[in-house]
Amino acid sequence: MRRILLVMAAVSFLFSACSGNGSGGGGKKLIIFHAGSLSVPVKELSEAFMKDNPGVTVLTEAAGSLHTARKITELGKPCDIMLSADHFVVSSMLVPDYASWNIHFATNEIVIAYRTESKYSSVFREDNWADILLKDDIIMGRADPDADPCGYRTVFAAKLAEEYYDRPGLADSLLAKNTEYIRPKEVDLVALVSAGVIDYMFQYKSVAIQHGFKFLELPDGINLSSPLMADSYAAVSYMIPGDAPGIRTEVQGDYISYSGTVLDRAPQKELALKFFGFMLSEEGAGIIRRCGQDPLIPAVADDPDAVPASLRKYMAAVKAK
Repeated sequence: MRRILLVMAAVSFLFSACSGNGSGGGGKKLIIFHAGSLSVPVKELSEAFMKDNPGVTVLTEAAGSLHTARKITELGKPCDIMLSADHFVVSSMLVPDYASWNIHFATNEIVIAYRTESKYSSVFREDNWADILLKDDIIMGRADPDADPCGYRTVFAAKLAEEYYDRPGLADSLLAKNTEYIRPKEVDLVALVSAGVIDYMFQYKSVAIQHGFKFLELPDGINLSSPLMADSYAAVSYMIPGDAPGIRTEVQGDYISYSGTVLDRAPQKELALKFFGFMLSEEGAGIIRRCGQDPLIPAVADDPDAVPASLRKYMAAVKAK
């Protein structure tokens, strides 16, 4: 009998530990699917939000933005908030069937990141980066353009560089090199560079900053950072996988704009709107800025009229492109 009581006490203790506020079965759980490049800011936003909202657990899941959207549209996985590295993903894959609005909240830029120990790093400059990346003894990595916006933005950057430097064939040469080091999302490249497996990677500036890499900033005509150059960026494009096997959809070049939404069937819709408002607030924008990205203040919506009333105070009065 004493042994049985001890076992029952142990089970009771484990049950109570697993059902406490914020870490187990108790309280409310908010589910956020997000782009891999948002892993650090989403983690910090979530920790701050949970501190201000005892009993709430924020569950996050990172993937390439295209794969993230397909978890919702094809797999039917429960989700409250979707945060994408490209506004195009939300507007084309989630609105209007899965969500009613799309808010742009941050920007970024494409850079080439590396370590001090990377080959030729001491002479890696804006006027010779392409030649160095194409050297036989250099290994470079990039994200998968079929899965991740950073991947197809790398394709855009390569094509824009070909035009910018007037070097026919440059894009094909860059994109044909080291294809075995293409990864599903840009943050998957971080460990490869850190370990010296690859020398350079096409990467978001924010991810390079977060992980302490050196990086080369490219001209605005290449790095997709300037809204003023949106028309020039639109001259390049890539065909991403569509809704059915064998079908592809064209995505045009554009300046980098991160966006997000609360799903219409969000299990915790009210709580999700509260988190989204926190992300757009002065405190949330400060967290995003500390993580190496520029928050959009005010934020911009594809359709301001569709934005919930609780979020409109953070909005610009104009529609996004």
